[in-house]
Amino acid sequence: MPHQTIPPSLSRQNLGSLIVQLSSDQLLGPLTPFENVQVTIKGIAPTGEATTLAELTTNSVGQTDAIELEAPPVDLSLEPLNTQMPYSTYRVETSSPNFVDAVVNGTQIFANTRSIQPISLEPTERSALSRGFSMRQLSENIVIGPSTLFGNYPAKIPEASIKPIIPGSGFITLESVIVPEYIIVHAGSPNDNSAPNYTVPFVDYIANVASSEIYPTWPTETIKANIVAITSFTLNRVFTEWYRNQGKSYTITNSTAYDHAFFYGRNLFDSIIDITAEVFDIYIKRPDVIQPLLAQYCDGVKSSCPNWMTQWGSKDLGDQGYTYQQILRNFYGDITLQSAPQVEGNPESYPGSPLSLGSTGPAVRTIQSQLNRISNNYPLIQKVAVNGVFDEATENAVRTFQEIFHLTPDGIVGKATWYEISRIYVAVTKLAELR
Repeated sequence: MPHQTIPPSLSRQNLGSLIVQLSSDQLLGPLTPFENVQVTIKGIAPTGEATTLAELTTNSVGQTDAIELEAPPVDLSLEPLNTQMPYSTYRVETSSPNFVDAVVNGTQIFANTRSIQPISLEPTERSALSRGFSMRQLSENIVIGPSTLFGNYPAKIPEASIKPIIPGSGFITLESVIVPEYIIVHAGSPNDNSAPNYTVPFVDYIANVASSEIYPTWPTETIKANIVAITSFTLNRVFTEWYRNQGKSYTITNSTAYDHAFFYGRNLFDSIIDITAEVFDIYIKRPDVIQPLLAQYCDGVKSSCPNWMTQWGSKDLGDQGYTYQQILRNFYGDITLQSAPQVEGNPESYPGSPLSLGSTGPAVRTIQSQLNRISNNYPLIQKVAVNGVFDEATENAVRTFQEIFHLTPDGIVGKATWYEISRIYVAVTKLAELR
């Protein structure tokens, strides 16, 4: 059992929870969870003094037990212009003789919300040589900046939401909309050539941006609308090869003046992870236009943006019961929502309808085979017979997978679970290579 200190007088309504998840960097080789790594959670006083609140050890899937931590009242995240920060922040530290120690400052905890703090550990030189890894310099200290709704960030510089097709210009080079397996994020403005670049799985990038720019306590349809807007914007950058056509080596930046906020190594929220997995391939488009809409937006309180979505406005519409489609059409007008025809890095596309207890056929066989391979790295997932029959053993394996990767644990393989199983399957089977 973890050692944990929680003030006895603390109201359970003002508690959030945290799971720390440790694994290898996917770019260095097959995805591997790290067991028996010590994790320390610390609270930081205004004076800078650190107090240890919990000491934990990772399990066989590289995760700590969920712990409860103090957070401000949830109402602070439901109204704009609050001067009090609507979340609390903590420091997460790892310690192991086999890995470089990591420190994450600023892990965010909201009331009634589970936070997931992923950390990619780099083996020490001795461990790297024994495992056959190539050494790569990674930051040992990660700093998570404040949410854009609370902190002060540059407002988005307006630009054309549909990029013109100019013969000979080099723009609009892709023939169809493709969800890439990875994107390269420049951690600075386009004018800062000294900033580092990070190669990030596409789905992780979208969840990171959403966790940085909206609150996880908002209505589900509001969160979904914002994630689709983020996805559409990002796919426009991919489709037009916007920065590469300017001679840059990256897909997008983390400057809010040009693109979206992104913090390397930040914690994610379970509601945002789940919704991102559901809608990561959905984008906005205008009638008779192929390219995804560059769906620009602002908060709508600290800054205004006519003809764009406002984040607080989307929250108000979610409170009124609007669907995410209605929210987006309210702001962007005559649009359609479309799924990308191709998702890179997935062996097979989603069969089109959920798989559940009693389902049969080749798609079930695919899921069973992929889960069995994933279980080599994540042994809590029990191996199942690869027979194309969705039986109780398969349902239990799916549910365990969903619990490990923070999806709704219903034992049903809908689109979100299908693509997450496929993504993790590719990650654990991929040959080690540096990009």
